[in-house]
Amino acid sequence: MRVLITGGAGFIGSHLADALLARGDTVILLDNLSTGSLENIEHLRQRDDVEFVLGSILNADLVDDVMARSDLCFHLAAAVGVELIVDKPLESLATNIRGSEIVFEKAHKHGTKVLVTSTSEIYGKNTSDKLGEEDDRILGSPLKSRWSYSEAKAIEEILAYTYWRQKGLPTVIVRLFNTVGPRQTGHYGMVIPRFVSQAIKGEPITVYGDGQQTRCFCYVGDVVEALLKLVDHPEASGRAYNIGGVEEISMEDLAQRVISAAGSSSKIRYVPYDEAYEEGFEDMQRRVPDTTRARELIGFTPQVGLDEILRMVVEDQRR
Repeated sequence: MRVLITGGAGFIGSHLADALLARGDTVILLDNLSTGSLENIEHLRQRDDVEFVLGSILNADLVDDVMARSDLCFHLAAAVGVELIVDKPLESLATNIRGSEIVFEKAHKHGTKVLVTSTSEIYGKNTSDKLGEEDDRILGSPLKSRWSYSEAKAIEEILAYTYWRQKGLPTVIVRLFNTVGPRQTGHYGMVIPRFVSQAIKGEPITVYGDGQQTRCFCYVGDVVEALLKLVDHPEASGRAYNIGGVEEISMEDLAQRVISAAGSSSKIRYVPYDEAYEEGFEDMQRRVPDTTRARELIGFTPQVGLDEILRMVVEDQRR
């Protein structure tokens, strides 16, 4: 197949490209390199079955051109990371809302199936035991930029669902819970690469808040496999699927695990949220995915545990 990946030079996009090429597809990688990197796809640049297109999903004519030449689209392009959303809310909103609107519009024009990666941020402050796809969203004030990402991705999901329901465009929504692995950068608030970088350098590991907030992490290879199975499944369209890990860990304990994995002498330094982000910043105390829907449809079960993930990230950053 001819496959378009928006955000193709990003962390997840580059791993997805590797998997698609391995199964015999040709790929078009569209990226404006705002958060992606040519380093992620350097090993692909000379291949005849790979085309890299430098540009933005806000460029409707460009999206029309690459979509017209594609049988399938993985829509990964987005403004991501809490730090980026807080620092540049207007640019983030434009990319995540108008950009996605253009992608779905052009996909419908050319009859191209779309899988869109959404986020666990959708659920906001809902701290249920396990978050299911039909659970309520609990958000703070719209005047807090912290929640603009969640709102924008919710609109993106609504667009995907509505194009499927009203216009018959095959769309699949995947909500990712903390995807991690080699090639991920800590520049925009991604916690594991940031912790690992600090540990390797022997710097204090900065844990925000009291460190008791918990998350689950999932290896990028397990996530990519799930994306491929979902986009290939004839019954996946028109629904949302949680994809994430199973081991819940506090940020304080994660910092200790990183120190151990890196053989580091780093100490933990606790940083108030107001200092790390902005005054009045709100975080989610707990976020654990219920992945029953994906497990029942495609047999999704994460294969790589947290210790192995940390080992790979440490090795990758040392290289």
